[in-house]
Amino acid sequence: MTAPRLTRSYLAVPAHRARLVQNAAASAADAVFMDLEDAVPVAEKATALEAAADALTALDWGRKTVSVRLNAIDSPSIQHEIERLGGIERLDGFIVPKAEAVSDVATIGQWITAAAGARHAPVEMELLIETARGLVNVEALAAAGGLVSALHLGVGDFAASIGARSAEIGASPPGYRHVAGAAEGYQEVPLDLFAYPMMRILVAARAFGLRAIDGPCGAFRDARATASAAMKAAAMGFDGKQVIHPSQIEITRDAFIPSDAEIAYAHRAIAALEEAERNGQGAVTVDGKMIDYANIRMIRRLLSFRNSE
Repeated sequence: MTAPRLTRSYLAVPAHRARLVQNAAASAADAVFMDLEDAVPVAEKATALEAAADALTALDWGRKTVSVRLNAIDSPSIQHEIERLGGIERLDGFIVPKAEAVSDVATIGQWITAAAGARHAPVEMELLIETARGLVNVEALAAAGGLVSALHLGVGDFAASIGARSAEIGASPPGYRHVAGAAEGYQEVPLDLFAYPMMRILVAARAFGLRAIDGPCGAFRDARATASAAMKAAAMGFDGKQVIHPSQIEITRDAFIPSDAEIAYAHRAIAALEEAERNGQGAVTVDGKMIDYANIRMIRRLLSFRNSE
């Protein structure tokens, strides 16, 4: 049985920036995607494509998942990008930006299958949900099957598509707050712009057996903001999070690794329930909390992140 892909930290790098790509290959990131889309100027698109092909062939990527983010479905180059890269053995997947329509996903899947030829299996397809229409259709996109293996949240473009008044990638607008009444002194509580799309994407991914990857924290120089955003995604149940700078890799990865205290509690809970089973019981109290089979299923999911180390 093939082990599931490890994508806790998913580093984005412009494909035409050779030094950055080399650094990404040598980094501690679980996964890397070379970008042909937003991070590449129009004049550099052709250069980026050839650079991605060279990097896939020449660099040592270790055990990383390696993907390429294509240009949009309506771009004149997407089919050529798939034809150029789809037969390279080291490529694990294509990230499809602004995924919105199942018919488009099916067409791209056909191109990927054709590009693979008879030499090896087609690479996977990871869908980037980054528009209002994409989110509305996310369940149908997740159910498309075929080569689709993951859903990503594109936080910047999603915020733009709904008209959110924010210029910072992955951050809620400063004015998005709940104001309590006079009895509470009109205290303000910040709200999370991305809680709804994150949960919608996560549920769709889980319903159809896909991985769920959160979008990046744009404040890459802010270690606290990076850690906080990663811990939120990990706590919700995401499989990983995009990062845009090497300084975010370890902070983000660590958020997805259970602490020693969590692991110790998990083993105590499993042992206690196993003992309860031997005594004909289906529930037990551990550290003042009731534990039953639903808890154990949650705990085994938690342990899977530590066991993947």
